[in-house]
Amino acid sequence: MKSLLIKIEPIVWLLFGQGILIGTILMTAWVLVIGLLLPLGVIDGNPLSYERALALATATPFGLPIGALVLGAVLALPLWKGAHHVRSLLLDFGGVERDPIVGSVLYLIAAAGSGFAIYAIVRLFSVTA
Repeated sequence: MKSLLIKIEPIVWLLFGQGILIGTILMTAWVLVIGLLLPLGVIDGNPLSYERALALATATPFGLPIGALVLGAVLALPLWKGAHHVRSLLLDFGGVERDPIVGSVLYLIAAAGSGFAIYAIVRLFSVTA
């Protein structure tokens, strides 16, 4: 199992790096707007309506599902970031002997969450069609 983790390490690092970008930079601004500015009445909530969000998520400019790809990245990549951080934390606390099992479980959870996000996005297109 450890050799499999070593073989997929570059893929995990790619997903981890993109998860940092989305989870740390972009979602921080989203939480600020949705969680603080909107409830305080600093910004108007009409541009954030369900219909506009659905139109953005199902947008297909130039025939490409750009909205779905962005939504998929926002949902799935932070899962990989979290899985990698938890694995690193457990390694720091002396869990080297359990790393193959823990790493496998964490990355399987991230993969299952990513699969569920893709399934939900595909369902969005079937609901709007």
